[in-house]
Amino acid sequence: MNAFSKIDMQEATRLTREGRLEEAMAVLRGEAPRNDRAVEQADSAQLILDMIAPTGAGGAWTSPTSKPAGFARSPAAMEKVLDGLKHFKPAAGFHGGHAPRATPSVPKGARYEERAYSNQAGSRGYKLYLPSGYSGQPLPLVVMLHGCTQSPDDFALGTRMNEVAEEQTFIVAYPAQAQSANMSRCWNWFSVGDQQRDRGEPSLIAGITREIMGEFEIETGRVYVAGLSAGGAAAAIMGSTHPDLYAAVGVHSGLACGAAKDMPSAMAAMRQGSRGEGGSSGGVPTIVFHGDRDSTVHPVNGDQVIAQCSAGAGFGTSISHGEAAGMPFTRTVHVDDEGRAMHEQWLLHGAGHAWSGGSASGSYTDPRGPDASREMIRFFLGHRALR
Repeated sequence: MNAFSKIDMQEATRLTREGRLEEAMAVLRGEAPRNDRAVEQADSAQLILDMIAPTGAGGAWTSPTSKPAGFARSPAAMEKVLDGLKHFKPAAGFHGGHAPRATPSVPKGARYEERAYSNQAGSRGYKLYLPSGYSGQPLPLVVMLHGCTQSPDDFALGTRMNEVAEEQTFIVAYPAQAQSANMSRCWNWFSVGDQQRDRGEPSLIAGITREIMGEFEIETGRVYVAGLSAGGAAAAIMGSTHPDLYAAVGVHSGLACGAAKDMPSAMAAMRQGSRGEGGSSGGVPTIVFHGDRDSTVHPVNGDQVIAQCSAGAGFGTSISHGEAAGMPFTRTVHVDDEGRAMHEQWLLHGAGHAWSGGSASGSYTDPRGPDASREMIRFFLGHRALR
């Protein structure tokens, strides 16, 4: 979530200095301000603000420290964020920045297709990976939701999910957020209209899922959704809005469904966490990964994803500690009365805002740590929806 597309910083700064904060925020979101620049800005889209600049040389980028209400009233706070955006650079410790132009290699017999889906909420492209072992037999389906500034190709490269699909024979779909919907290609997890069943982006992601289920043989009860950052928050939303469609959910460095309702509350949730309002996954099994040094989305959000999806259930817990590829971790498994693992949480010690065990070929990855892709698939395949 912590990269920024081109926006009119000069105009946003001018409006801020004039005290026209509402219009300045509209420019930052990529919306047309209510002035004579409306025509010029008509094609812009939303942008979520995540980080502010370090206060001194060598300092770290951090989430905004002021409360949303204070932020909205303070031109000085606005100017600090604006100045930070002008000089933004990805944080150290993971592979960030713009998505690479490379595309995943496709083994002989496999297919990696570009497709599109439309409904009343709009249209989205998506990539679909069919492993070489697919010959018409029923297979599991995994829907992967990328983070901000990423693309399906970038996300496939960084997570290496196609490689896992080739090894274990399942189908992978990568919906693509449109830049016309969000300037930074973030899924709009913080928008009320994109947190509800049969509306907005949830209807598009579910529509893509059902389209694939209608065209290919998908194993009954083995459809899953996972994502990183904004995509992780969107995956949590899909578990909440469509518990009848997805048998399990994977959330990497994301937030709970309903954690925010607008941009100010999104910044607050990313900085200090939010349990979410009105979200309920209906008990959909969920696996969470989060770095304890994530300065973009506070790690408490991982706790809150688990709290939301297990609300009202009396789960027991089993806690273990380990190390993988040079990264220590704490793994907490939540089990029901019959001893079945229903939810799983990995706290990655020393990790930032990046896909654990990922490939440097993609953005926002950390090659250290547990292989989040393989661990998610292990967890997913252990759960079949009884529908």
